Amino acid sequence: MSGPAPELHAELTGILSAYRDGDHGTGQRAICEAMLAFLAARPDALHRSCLPGHFTASALIVDPAREAVLLTHHRRLGLWLQMGGHFEPGDKSIVDAARREAVEEGGIPALTMAEEVLELDVHEVFCSIGAHTRHLDIRYLALAEPGAEPVVSAESLDVRWFHRADLPTPLGEDIPLLVERAFGHLAG
Repeated sequence: MSGPAPELHAELTGILSAYRDGDHGTGQRAICEAMLAFLAARPDALHRSCLPGHFTASALIVDPAREAVLLTHHRRLGLWLQMGGHFEPGDKSIVDAARREAVEEGGIPALTMAEEVLELDVHEVFCSIGAHTRHLDIRYLALAEPGAEPVVSAESLDVRWFHRADLPTPLGEDIPLLVERAFGHLAG
């Protein structure tokens, strides 16, 4: 199977080079620099077959009232997480990959995606390629339209809306900060 379009590698380099985050002790600047170095060293960095690690794209979906987030209870990992996953050959852009993953895993086709990156994250996983690796995740914010009803995908045990102050367990350890960052972004 072929991997994502080579143009996405160049696009991601540009996105990360332009990424400006206040950091505020969250390590975003260091993560960004490490991601840029990895991209420079690995032309296959967006391919899931890249065993040292590979980039993924995800989206935290917020409800129209801006009170709740949509999380998936990931079947393989057993944790409540944002929607996200690997780059695919048909992805037209980095944000397009995040949108595709959000639609596939959340079942909500009408999403308004923020164009700017919300957060960067690197985490160890036992990936679908059957090996321990790292996911270098590019995270976006997505807003659902009124009346949006999630649908459970084959990758999930459940998909539900949770009020931002009442998140479920077991929860991915990075999700509370991601939710806080999203609502901070929405506030201004």
